[in-house]
Amino acid sequence: MAAACLALGTGHALAQQPPIDDGFTHPLDRLEFNAGLDQQVFEQATFEALDVYDPLETVNRHIYHFNYQLDQWVMLPVVRGYQYVTPRFVRRGVSNFFENLGDVPNLVNSVLQLKPKRAMQTTARLLFNTVLGVGGLWDPATRMGLPRQPEDFGQTLGYWGVPPGPYLVIPALGPSNLRDATGLLTDNAIRQEINFLNYADASSDYWALPVLRAIDTRYTTPFRYGQLNSPFEYSKVRYVYTRARQLQVEE
Repeated sequence: MAAACLALGTGHALAQQPPIDDGFTHPLDRLEFNAGLDQQVFEQATFEALDVYDPLETVNRHIYHFNYQLDQWVMLPVVRGYQYVTPRFVRRGVSNFFENLGDVPNLVNSVLQLKPKRAMQTTARLLFNTVLGVGGLWDPATRMGLPRQPEDFGQTLGYWGVPPGPYLVIPALGPSNLRDATGLLTDNAIRQEINFLNYADASSDYWALPVLRAIDTRYTTPFRYGQLNSPFEYSKVRYVYTRARQLQVEE
């Protein structure tokens, strides 16, 4: 009883004390609003924050819409059919195989970016996955602590100070810029020249191989048009791509 009275008395005494004027007791009392800041100014500031150099925006938007239609009416139905007729382990094996091929330009670009540790890890991945993984159908390297570390020639150019240039939307491929589009062509030339596992020669003789690669690329890409549920999707995708590439170059 005495303890309860003591607690009650202490609480009453604390309640009678004036609050400490530390700026946190009534924070809204000191908050000032700018009456001239309307919705239009706010939206303009938001778009400026998302601004990306895009002098070909009109053309890019048309290509973006074309890619959306291509994806909805061709690529996604093909991917759904691919999922329906092939077991999961087969799809995983196909993805592993193409990822193993992709480690060849990853290795070249790691060397060009003067990243010896990453180059050695990618070399080890290629050896383990090609030999133990039966040409790359399995991925034992990841389980051995050697995760895939993508590097492309666009990143290499950025590493050596080449600016991204104007934003581009490539038909069927999606967001890019002038530097990364150049890098894409260079990486493809590297794959053709090295001809790892004789894939370049085989793909020129059997059209099903590049078609399967295109299907696997779309299957493993999680992005879906319209998933942002925003009328400003083009601007958001443009900003996210540009920012992500900047971080990859700086990595």
